[in-house]
Amino acid sequence: MRTSHITKIGLLTLIVGGTLQLGLSSELQGEEEATAKIELRNDLLEILDTEQLQSALPGVHVRHSETGEELFSYNSDISLAPASGQKLLVGATALDVLGPEFTFETGVYTDGYTRGSILHGNIYLKGGGDPTLLASDFDQLAKELHNQGIRMVQGDIIADDTYFDDTRLSLDLSWANQRGQVGAQVSALSFAPDAALISDVALDRYNTASVYVEVHPGEEPGDEAEIKVTPESDYYSIDNQMITVEEDGDRELAGWGRDHGTNDIFFKGTIPVGGDSFNQYVSIWEPTNLAVDLFAEGLKDARVRVNGDVVLGETPEDAEALFIHESMTLEELMIPYMKFSQNSHSEHLTKALGQEVHGEGSWDKGLDVVEAYLESADVNTNVVQLRDGSGMSHLNAIPTEEMTQFLLHAQDEEWFDIFYGSLPVAAESDHYVGGTLRTRMADTAAASNVAAKTGSLTSKSSLSGYVTDADGEEWIFSIIMNNYIGSSPAAVENDIAIRLAEYEAD
Repeated sequence: MRTSHITKIGLLTLIVGGTLQLGLSSELQGEEEATAKIELRNDLLEILDTEQLQSALPGVHVRHSETGEELFSYNSDISLAPASGQKLLVGATALDVLGPEFTFETGVYTDGYTRGSILHGNIYLKGGGDPTLLASDFDQLAKELHNQGIRMVQGDIIADDTYFDDTRLSLDLSWANQRGQVGAQVSALSFAPDAALISDVALDRYNTASVYVEVHPGEEPGDEAEIKVTPESDYYSIDNQMITVEEDGDRELAGWGRDHGTNDIFFKGTIPVGGDSFNQYVSIWEPTNLAVDLFAEGLKDARVRVNGDVVLGETPEDAEALFIHESMTLEELMIPYMKFSQNSHSEHLTKALGQEVHGEGSWDKGLDVVEAYLESADVNTNVVQLRDGSGMSHLNAIPTEEMTQFLLHAQDEEWFDIFYGSLPVAAESDHYVGGTLRTRMADTAAASNVAAKTGSLTSKSSLSGYVTDADGEEWIFSIIMNNYIGSSPAAVENDIAIRLAEYEAD
């Protein structure tokens, strides 16, 4: 019995001792984690304490991707302009409401009848908001008419862009941004330059409602530079004031753009013999007209004669569909849209949301849909202001803690893998993977780790997304910086993301 008693006492001692050891171990682990959090907090505060942000208003919020537990907060309840971080909100809403398989439809309709090879009636080119239509797509639409045996149209070509309203520019867009692709006009019947016509290595960015201008030096000093524009059209004119200079002369683009309210495109400056070209996207005034011009040219090439005019109008409800062109799916569009931060794609999606949900393709109705989705994601929309889809407005506003709440909620959606896969990835050199982050955070713990959306406007910068730390724990972060003076504080954003990637709680 004594031996048995001693055994029981020994076992009890072992159990109690083990419990104490486990308790001490857990307590020690808790202390280490608390210390690690304090060190992280101090490091992040030190990163933010930079002269570059002396007059700025930065907001930072970090939370755990599973529990939502807050790891770090700095001005996280202040509403700030996220710049292109706005695209996170629109992209997610589009995936949720329209669905990954959603496509934009562009149709060719008629109100007439065919007798032999002659179509008696009008041809309607009805836009459905596709931001990726290429000149080759319009050519294909024209060829389909030829393939149906049509050789002549006794009527007009009528361009229908009524899927969206006729407000071409978002509310707060400045004139300075309207000349390039970042501030291109929004039309339900639009176009994009075909990368294949630019070069073999050009990226499929689909810069909607813009033409791609290449300025190459002439053969001799004093020659006019050679200017090539994609797509080709008579809808715009080129004022070439680019002069070729000696090989060691100045390479200077003194001015470029188009006269306001026109498509009179101009380039001024000098370019050395044998020197590198200037390449620039220039937005088009009233892109509907260029789109239908491309279609009309396609009909000529397809040997379909039109005995009528090219005008604007609306497709009758009882018109017969001759051919429907479908765009890539929304899932596919998310790559150029998010990786390259395409403003026009975001505005087209915003208006499409309004049309599909409320029957009105406007910014107001589209942003109502975005706001409704944010409410469903438990975002406090009382502190969020939505002014456009792209983030170009300086009056968009969202606190970083609400941005991380939105990103937390997005993880539970069926389409999250598509959304996550569309985010730029730090230091990934492939444009279709790294996107706007491909040259950032190389050779750090954040490389090939951080997946986040960038944002950049004058005096505004942001980076919001996901990062995995040294323990394998994933965190959601949002960094928004407003009112800084001088160059972009992207390096500050990088340092914060890198420090989060290096974080060890154990």
